[in-house]
Amino acid sequence: MKFLAFIPILAAGFLAAAEPLRPNVVLFFIDDMGYADIGPFGNKDVRTPHLDKLATQGRKFTSYYATPVCSMSRASLMTGCYNTRVSIPGVLFPGDKIGLNPAETTIAEVFKSKGYATTCIGKWHLGDAPQFLPTRQGFDEYFGLPYSNDMLGGRKHGNGPMPPLPLYRGETVIETEPDQSQFTRRYTEEAVKFIKAKKDQPFFLYLPHTMIHEPLAASADFKGKSKAGPIGDTIEEIDWSVGQVLAVLDELKLADNTLVIFTSDNGADRRPAPPLRGSKASCFEGGVREPCLMRWPGKIPAGTTCDQILGNIDLLPTFAKLSGATLDPDRLLDGKDISSLLTEASPAAVRDTHLYYGGGMSKLMAIRQGDWKLFLGGKGPKESAPNNALYNLKEDLGETTDVSAAHPDIVNRLREEAARRDAEILAHKRPVGKLDAP
Repeated sequence: MKFLAFIPILAAGFLAAAEPLRPNVVLFFIDDMGYADIGPFGNKDVRTPHLDKLATQGRKFTSYYATPVCSMSRASLMTGCYNTRVSIPGVLFPGDKIGLNPAETTIAEVFKSKGYATTCIGKWHLGDAPQFLPTRQGFDEYFGLPYSNDMLGGRKHGNGPMPPLPLYRGETVIETEPDQSQFTRRYTEEAVKFIKAKKDQPFFLYLPHTMIHEPLAASADFKGKSKAGPIGDTIEEIDWSVGQVLAVLDELKLADNTLVIFTSDNGADRRPAPPLRGSKASCFEGGVREPCLMRWPGKIPAGTTCDQILGNIDLLPTFAKLSGATLDPDRLLDGKDISSLLTEASPAAVRDTHLYYGGGMSKLMAIRQGDWKLFLGGKGPKESAPNNALYNLKEDLGETTDVSAAHPDIVNRLREEAARRDAEILAHKRPVGKLDAP
């Protein structure tokens, strides 16, 4: 049996809280969507009417953090921890003998502890062995791919040739090398069916879309229809998917008691993310700062923006607070309950510091505290800043001007803070899940 986990200070806050609201939760988690890929975050070339509407009905978060690449980001989302604490590297591959440790508490298990129905529809990417699949990590149902859609049959990597790309239902492969142009449509149909089937109980729908990861593919209704080419086609179909889910919530009169979240796992893949610098695999803001929209009618103020720091690591403790889950104070988390950032008109910061882990070995590459961001040296897989490069994100969001020479005191303070926080995480690092011996 797993035990739910919480930082002690958060537990104390939770115990003093009012009766939980127990909303349904729908979480869209897009693959490789950059900060500037949708209308609410400045894109003028791609049509995203449903996301535009979501922004006007809810709140836009402009400092929402993920990680540079896939698996590490999903580990942070699922556990409320920096991926280094739970020992998940940057990207897992088919046949890897590791995965998210089943002893970890996932957001799905938090919801399950309060009677929620749970489903994962889309890309998992936290281990493809049976013991690591979503159905072993708190999800009642699973439909999707165990890893990225470019990990196709016959491609070679460290484990040898990859097997045919598998599409799962539950723990059974129902197709291999499925038609990728149908992924967004099929996932959306499954999501709508789930909502209709579970409308009379609280539910958690986790919808980690395969797109817009390459190879790009869109169904006939969207292929060739965007002004932005194939990437635009896939984004516009994702927007359609959001519209379908919002429509069924309205149809079933569930919208007012449903928190809808839309965000992504890492930055755009080899595409710009203006006004940010960098892209996927980088610890510059363009690689890790994600578009994020949240809507909860009557709770989240409509048409508002929040600039406070938050991210994937904060969702598990927040979901625990909202659902009323009891969490174990002895298991450390890195995230905080950020429900005040959702509901208050002018919320104060919940956490003022963010750590940027990057690279295959997940080394600490940078730290942000308030408006200041310091790079710590070490070479990542993509563009990296020099050791001790310091940026003021309020004045220089594009990270164009290193001001470390003018602020040696801030450099020293941030280096000390980064070392202290990194040492704590490494000292309390928990083991990765390892494949059972045959």
